[in-house]
Amino acid sequence: MEVFEAIKTRRSIRHYKSEAIAEEKLSAVLEAARWAPSWANTQCRRFVVVQNSETKAKLADALTSWNPAYKAVKEAPIVIVACAELGKSGFYQGETVTDKGDWYMFDVALAMQNLTLAAHSLGLGTVHVGAFDAQKVAQILNVPEGVAVVEMTPLGHPAKEGKTTKRKELSELVFHESYGQK
Repeated sequence: MEVFEAIKTRRSIRHYKSEAIAEEKLSAVLEAARWAPSWANTQCRRFVVVQNSETKAKLADALTSWNPAYKAVKEAPIVIVACAELGKSGFYQGETVTDKGDWYMFDVALAMQNLTLAAHSLGLGTVHVGAFDAQKVAQILNVPEGVAVVEMTPLGHPAKEGKTTKRKELSELVFHESYGQK
């Protein structure tokens, strides 16, 4: 699948078949995440691959009560939990060097975008899940101190197509030379 096609056709998938994921496909999506850029090549992101149904049920229970991904997290064959080692990204010689502080969210987002696009190109579905109790997930997965749980995504064969959502026009998003300048 060509990259622009993958970008434009990837959808959030919340319903999955119970069909197992081939090991080579799982490795391919994780490899795509591994190759994402990161601050000064610090590569602070870490991934926990969860296949155990009891653990996935616990992860689903850590979601906010209104999160529409509950069933997806519980029933997808795999849930990938993206984490980040803190204090590495956005730092130079131990000091933060931007007004954003630790840059780990950005680095994890780049890796997860690679992962979700690679999954889509292989016929797999994902959905970015962020509304959950990260401390509870960290406990469930034995994530050590100094590592933040950032995001989860179910991974599996889509049972339904995702909805196409409207996107704003470039004219609404892009300015020239200064903010607000059309």
